[in-house]
Amino acid sequence: MRTLDDIIKAYDVRGIVPDQLDADLAHEVGAAFVRVLGIATEDGGPGVVVIGHDMRPSGPDLVAAFSEGVREQGCDVILIGLASTDGLYFASGNLNIPGAMFTASHNPAQYNGIKLCRPGAAPVGQDTGLREIRELIEAGPVPVPANRPVGEVREQDMLRDYSAFLRSLVDVSGIRRLKVVIDAGNGMGGYTVPAVLGEAAGLPALPLDIIEMYFELDGSFPNHEANPIEPANLVDLQARVRETGADLGLAFDGDADRCFVIDERGEAVSPSTLTALIATRELAKHPGSTIIHNLITSKAVPEVVLEHGGVPVRTRVGHSFIKATMAETDAVFGGEHSGHFYFRDFWRADSGMLAALHTIAALGETPAGTPLSSLLKAFDRYASSGEINTKVTDQAKATAKIREAYGSRDGVSIDDLDGLTFTADTWWFNVRPSNTEPLLRLNAEASDPDTMAEIRDGVLALMREEG
Repeated sequence: MRTLDDIIKAYDVRGIVPDQLDADLAHEVGAAFVRVLGIATEDGGPGVVVIGHDMRPSGPDLVAAFSEGVREQGCDVILIGLASTDGLYFASGNLNIPGAMFTASHNPAQYNGIKLCRPGAAPVGQDTGLREIRELIEAGPVPVPANRPVGEVREQDMLRDYSAFLRSLVDVSGIRRLKVVIDAGNGMGGYTVPAVLGEAAGLPALPLDIIEMYFELDGSFPNHEANPIEPANLVDLQARVRETGADLGLAFDGDADRCFVIDERGEAVSPSTLTALIATRELAKHPGSTIIHNLITSKAVPEVVLEHGGVPVRTRVGHSFIKATMAETDAVFGGEHSGHFYFRDFWRADSGMLAALHTIAALGETPAGTPLSSLLKAFDRYASSGEINTKVTDQAKATAKIREAYGSRDGVSIDDLDGLTFTADTWWFNVRPSNTEPLLRLNAEASDPDTMAEIRDGVLALMREEG
């Protein structure tokens, strides 16, 4: 019996190839996916699964094995080939069929993984099918139906339809001309950016002068990790924005479902600030709508939403919680401080490219000469620590010590929606345990940098006593 806890995680399958994730396991995941979701039924036809993959060299072989497992269960397969993760979500939503995306996102080159979704890009996580998939594989091998014909396979190019759909959601054709530096990190942004923002998909040219960085698809990531949440991976982009006098810079992660923004000064824009900006744009189109934000986004986000007539709703961290709450509340948009942005008009799925389009449109609609930093100033209100991970030997003990030290202070409230959040008049911080590592994650924010630093350093000191 295989132990898959280190490979089948909360939201996806991910591991080192071939030591943890190989063709045999991909085959079994494909077969179990069909069975658990009931895609191929006795009386409902064969069903169809759409499959895409990123630029990692191990992708095609893993896709072939997964596809074979799907087809042996009597289910048909549509292969869309190279795709960003939001490109696969588009295919699942547009075709209204389940999907599988082979990617390890921002992880290093030796990794690969599988993100699964139900029809309409609805997520498959531990509580929505992934646990049952793991259990079926562990009890394996997954049985092959004796009386069901093997499914068929066909290829379908979805890139132009994907590009046209995104452009229909955010029209940037009439903006003032902008110079944009884009760092694709040798990931899938190098495939989707020319199609959406350029003319690679045969769509009309946009008023953009794009300066490309690391657009060559290369799963070995020769220039830097495709993980823009790490400041070191933004250094090249920041320098190029300043050197070229660009209006803004954009950085995508490996599967291009996250987007990070650099302003004209070469300064990184907080994803919370971007959440607030996009929220105002969606509220302008859909007045009074609900906007989702997770509990570690800036306090500025709910403030801005309320100021623009919207309804802010706070959730736990993680895309499954965001998407579930969006469905419950019919929210028009959701943002996470990790750089994931979710759109009701995009099947509630996350799309780095849609976030990029919104940023470009917002700046392009301002008078000539308006810098991005000026546009965003109204949304950047507080000093933030960013997320800081600290190793601890005992998560519960460290958390209890923090509760004792800060929970007894006058005027401090505590909630336990996700970890512990401590809130006072001029500051707040959240401490969350990692589900997979002996870590505590700290996010702190305050009305001024000195207060933020005092809170941050005080909490970190307590954590490190348990390190």
